[in-house]
Amino acid sequence: MTLTLTVDGERWRSHLRSFAEQTPGLVPVAKGNGYGLTLGRLARRTGWLDDTVGGFDTLAVGTYDELPHVATRYPGSLVVLTPWRPWAPALEPDLADRVIHTVSRPEDLPALLARQPRARVLLERMTSMRRHGMSATDLWETAAAARRTGAVVEGVSIHLPLEGGNLPEARALMDDVVGAEVGTAWVSHLTAAERAELSRSYADLRLRPRIGTALWLGDRGALRVTATVQDVHRIARGEPFGYRGRTAPKDGHLVVASGGTAHGIGLSAPASVSGLRQRAGTLAKGGLASLGLTRSPYSFDGRHLWFAEPPHMQASMLYLSGNGPVPNVGDELDVRVRFTATSPDRIVLT
Repeated sequence: MTLTLTVDGERWRSHLRSFAEQTPGLVPVAKGNGYGLTLGRLARRTGWLDDTVGGFDTLAVGTYDELPHVATRYPGSLVVLTPWRPWAPALEPDLADRVIHTVSRPEDLPALLARQPRARVLLERMTSMRRHGMSATDLWETAAAARRTGAVVEGVSIHLPLEGGNLPEARALMDDVVGAEVGTAWVSHLTAAERAELSRSYADLRLRPRIGTALWLGDRGALRVTATVQDVHRIARGEPFGYRGRTAPKDGHLVVASGGTAHGIGLSAPASVSGLRQRAGTLAKGGLASLGLTRSPYSFDGRHLWFAEPPHMQASMLYLSGNGPVPNVGDELDVRVRFTATSPDRIVLT
């Protein structure tokens, strides 16, 4: 059973080059499942961008545990976005020299320097995200302490919310970067226009945008996920099927296809719902679910299929109603996925 991600190599590479050329100071982000493409592939592609476009001296990862997946495939510096804590694993000397640690609490700096006296650090400023970071005063004091004690301060880290309109907050935070006497701001979730405006207003600061989704997944047309049809069964209304003995709501077909919870199919994070249209959609889906009908990400011949029951670990049982075309065993179904939560069995780069 195979869930396959097919990448149009020429189109994908063209997007990567274009995006890189239009994004000064870009720091690619490779974390989690590698945006569905794997961490190793993104690490190698970052090296390719450095060879092709130039200027790609740093790759960002999410956690210390992800370092081994990229360190042998990319030779440059590696930023760990999760802040350093005293329980972080000790690094081998050759890797330690390449790693830039994020420091988000004043008390962590001396503990880090006790382990690695010339550690390279990013000092994280608290933002409206309220996840990690220091106040302006703590930032300034920690930056001064870092310089006194021999740490290599690579910049200030600023992680802003996703929902755009971040320019006013970013302006205030740039003032804090200037106050810390640090020349580089590493930023997340600013638009190209916002970055350009900040660069004009703070000409003495270097901006380093950390970007993952828009870089790797920015041209969705270059990426296609498909699932193999494993079995097809005609079913009559009222006939039972599946683990839970549900009954078919109408005559139709059961389609068993590759892809299940082990791949991330059918899993989703909680979503905020705003606006009447979204709420109406949520109510409609809830009503369908109460009848045993939940829309799946699978489609065939332009028609969406329904989950006949919750996805299994490596396969999904789907329901196709009506008398229209029916897939054959071995056919491929298109699957619309959330790439950051999907791990395909096979990646084909054309």
